[in-house]
Amino acid sequence: MSLSITSLANIAIDLQRGISHQDRFSRLVRALRLLLGSDATALLRYEARQFRPLAIDGLAQDVLGRRFDLDVHPRLEAIARAGDVVRFPADSELPDPYDGLIPNHTDLKVHACLGLPLFADQNLIGALTVDGMDPLQFDHFSDEELRLISVLAAGALNNALLMEQLENQTSAVATLPLTTRTASAKMVGLSAGMMQLRKEIESVAGSDLNVLITGETGVGKELVARAVHNGSARAANPLIYLNCAALPESVAESELFGHVKGAFTGAIHHRTGKFEMADNGTLFLDEIGELPLTLQAKLLRVLQYGDIQRVGDDSSHRVNVRVLAATNRDLRQHMLTGEFRADLFHRLSVFPLHVPPLRERDDDITLLAGFFCEQSRIKMGLKQVSLSDAARELLRGYDWPGNIRELEHALYRATVLARSGKPDGEIWLQPQHFQLADAEVKSVNTRVVAALVVDNLRAATDDYQRQIIISTLDANTGNWAACARQLQLDVGNLHRLAKRLGVK
Repeated sequence: MSLSITSLANIAIDLQRGISHQDRFSRLVRALRLLLGSDATALLRYEARQFRPLAIDGLAQDVLGRRFDLDVHPRLEAIARAGDVVRFPADSELPDPYDGLIPNHTDLKVHACLGLPLFADQNLIGALTVDGMDPLQFDHFSDEELRLISVLAAGALNNALLMEQLENQTSAVATLPLTTRTASAKMVGLSAGMMQLRKEIESVAGSDLNVLITGETGVGKELVARAVHNGSARAANPLIYLNCAALPESVAESELFGHVKGAFTGAIHHRTGKFEMADNGTLFLDEIGELPLTLQAKLLRVLQYGDIQRVGDDSSHRVNVRVLAATNRDLRQHMLTGEFRADLFHRLSVFPLHVPPLRERDDDITLLAGFFCEQSRIKMGLKQVSLSDAARELLRGYDWPGNIRELEHALYRATVLARSGKPDGEIWLQPQHFQLADAEVKSVNTRVVAALVVDNLRAATDDYQRQIIISTLDANTGNWAACARQLQLDVGNLHRLAKRLGVK
């Protein structure tokens, strides 16, 4: 055998020196790349018919942010189904997920490809992929040697998963599947801020505490709420969403608590409120800072006593609901001005979670870009969507006032522009496809124009109104509540006006 027992033993010993799981995984793929003489090596975790990269060596950094669905990656599906070492022939017609993603070889196809599925108790937990540009690169390694490597890698991955399970296990979530308990791992990012956020999510998820999620528009507060719910004992029950900013005050109480037939004009039948829908589950109140003061008092009563009263009903109903709330406002400042009740704030913020803005997550921008590249590829039916080095630098240097939502939209727009005239479906995103500098100037100009014309909006023509709403909405990265505040309109009226003008 060309692989000695000593070389494998040295890798096993080296794995024990790692400080963290991530460090051990990085050591493993780096050592295997050198041992096998490959151009690229990756360790992938398997979850719900999807491979998620845990560590890479020799691949573009944005690969760590990609999620490879088996349904759209036939090579990875073949590895998942195989149960043993998979050798793909050099002339295989199956597309390789790493084509164009090996630095210094972006203009070449991967020619030599090995797949090693990783098992624990006969369950697939991950895979090792080993790729090279020479078609004969791995021919001198026997299947027996490669099986030894897969056993070594499977042991390291399984130990990490077991440790993760023990670290996260509490009495409240002990009976939940591992994939549910680790839902926060689906959030893309390895920066210090995101690692801390994951720890906080895993700490609070198993409890029944109310959680206040704060952060700027577009940072992913709803994703955090879903991670908290999915990591809780309530995960099998509903997570009900309600955007408080989109609630006209006249119907807000009915939306929250429901109403009985005849409670008011137009109440022609009983209506179940969001609290009843979320019974034994979780209610996520987005944009909680927009909730009218009258409703804040009634919400506080529900949080204190656990019972609700439908509009028009004299009796009360007990509910068991965990409340997660989110806001991009400074609620402490609003408490001082009397716009938000202090007692409700303290009741909601038993365990606050702050989602950092993207400009404080430089290390995650490339990973998120890779994630959205893969999503764009799937949605548009393309063979590959890759970032040039110059494009990566551009993305890392931009301020991202719209945070992750702005990055997502920027990647989709760039892919559409780059796709033009590319019948082969292999897209390379260049700086000129993003036009980020122009977008920043446009955002500033839009805010100035909107401020000048808002007082006369009703008197303007429909066409002019339509232009203002579209440009203001774009400046606020699609956030209707923020758009309404900037235009000094009730958000319900804005929705109706937008619908009449054909904007919605």
